[in-house]
Amino acid sequence: MGVGKSTVGQLLAERLGVGYRDTDQDIVSEQGRSIADIFVDEGEPAFRALEKAAVHKALSGHDGVLALGGGAILDDETRALLASHRVVYLSMDVEEAVKRTGLNTARPLLAVNPRRQWRELMEARRHLYEEVATAVVATDGRSPEEVAQAVLDALEWKEA
Repeated sequence: MGVGKSTVGQLLAERLGVGYRDTDQDIVSEQGRSIADIFVDEGEPAFRALEKAAVHKALSGHDGVLALGGGAILDDETRALLASHRVVYLSMDVEEAVKRTGLNTARPLLAVNPRRQWRELMEARRHLYEEVATAVVATDGRSPEEVAQAVLDALEWKEA
């Protein structure tokens, strides 16, 4: 959350001359409401089902840069599908997350004690991100342009 995947993903797509897609945005467009509203109205399990379907659809029908929501890797089938793709885990520490997002309540999983919850989410997910990652790129203290270049370098991709 707040790592810059949408901004960096769009920069990468531009530099590579390919399309960009964000599965969180796919869900919002399809459902006609925010992710926070889906969490509040239907709960996390319902959102995760929508997320899984959106990710699977995008992985089968999109060949450009794809940004996934932070919880997408919680699903075993999704992680298995990601094994056949180049995956970049954009990492950051909690202090950077505070600077970028303020860890505010607009993020449904961080509504109470955001710093502690962010740390707990990362402790629970980090190994899953690393499991599926072809490359890990730290974003702390870097501009989106610097992160995009680091991703290109890590994957040994050339700009279009």
